[in-house]
Amino acid sequence: MEFTNFRFVFIQPDYLEALHNVDSEIFYSIDTDYSKKPHLGILTTCNGRKYVIPLTSAKRKHASWRDVTTTNYRVYEEIDTRATIVDKYDIIVDEISCQQLENVKEYHPNIAVLTNISEAHLEFMKTYEHYKEVKGRIFSNQTKDDIAVTNMENTEAMLLTKDVKSTVRYFSSKNQINGAYIKEGSIYYYDEKIVDLNQIKLIGNHNYENIMAAILVVKELGVNNDSICKVLKKFGGVEHRLEFVEEVDGRKFYNDTEATNIKCCQIALSSFKQPTILFLGGYERGQDFNELADYVENVKAIIAIGSCRSRVKEFGDKMNIPTYQYEFLKDAFETAWNISKSGDIILLSPASASWDQYKECEERGAEFKKYVQELIK
Repeated sequence: MEFTNFRFVFIQPDYLEALHNVDSEIFYSIDTDYSKKPHLGILTTCNGRKYVIPLTSAKRKHASWRDVTTTNYRVYEEIDTRATIVDKYDIIVDEISCQQLENVKEYHPNIAVLTNISEAHLEFMKTYEHYKEVKGRIFSNQTKDDIAVTNMENTEAMLLTKDVKSTVRYFSSKNQINGAYIKEGSIYYYDEKIVDLNQIKLIGNHNYENIMAAILVVKELGVNNDSICKVLKKFGGVEHRLEFVEEVDGRKFYNDTEATNIKCCQIALSSFKQPTILFLGGYERGQDFNELADYVENVKAIIAIGSCRSRVKEFGDKMNIPTYQYEFLKDAFETAWNISKSGDIILLSPASASWDQYKECEERGAEFKKYVQELIK
């Protein structure tokens, strides 16, 4: 596959509630006509988006391409400038919400990546079946000349790509396959060793899956292994996604405010073996906290916050985990500190959106980090 100009688009399902009511001519802008510029691809993922985008972008930069990143949060500000941006840069990275897919007709990415899919955003999508169908529209205009990248270990992702017209590239964290996979502590690309896991700064199986997705994308563009390895050895993650904040008197604080659904919280809890104090809750949208039951073995206490805090309390009581209920994070933080001891993890991974109290979840994460810093002063 040969490209001269590229455009990346990233499907970001954790949207701002305010954008739900934006004028459709602006909000559903991904059908904008870029016929003069080939679209390199869409990166689409239910979870992991915050890692795949910067990993892919950084690898491209090591290959000496110019790129610019835009987000779906600011799509209403950037519509008028996109045509100009496409002419200026080799690669455009757009971050787009699943709602924008709902009305697409002509959008045609050359590379589409679906890292995983799980139940989320039903307050907008209404049913899980509809949510999956909408996400699958990413592939609807692809042809045999295009590429789809997906996770062989995610059943829903495999079902969505089963009948696509494009060529499918697979990655797997469990099996050796014809694609990207992990073997004997290393990541391979079609039997070619790329990097040892112990050389990668990020840790955790979910991160290795994101890395393999990014590798499959940049390999389509001819990025060499040296460039890939340089990025993986230095890239330490992004703000608000399982972000290490500080260690204070032996307690380690992690900000995972971007965990706005159950799946993200499951991933976060799976990352720690130490006793954990979990901040859980936020905007009420019917999330099933019982789906965390198999992941709370190391949770010593739950701090229930936000508009769904009473349901969080019910879940904690059901699991026989001490659970403290507060409406606001500012009131809850002192309790988390008082019940903690050296060696504990104090984790904000709320499995909930933040729209009951904040304009965006990043504000919640910033507030959490502020309280951590105040402990040091």
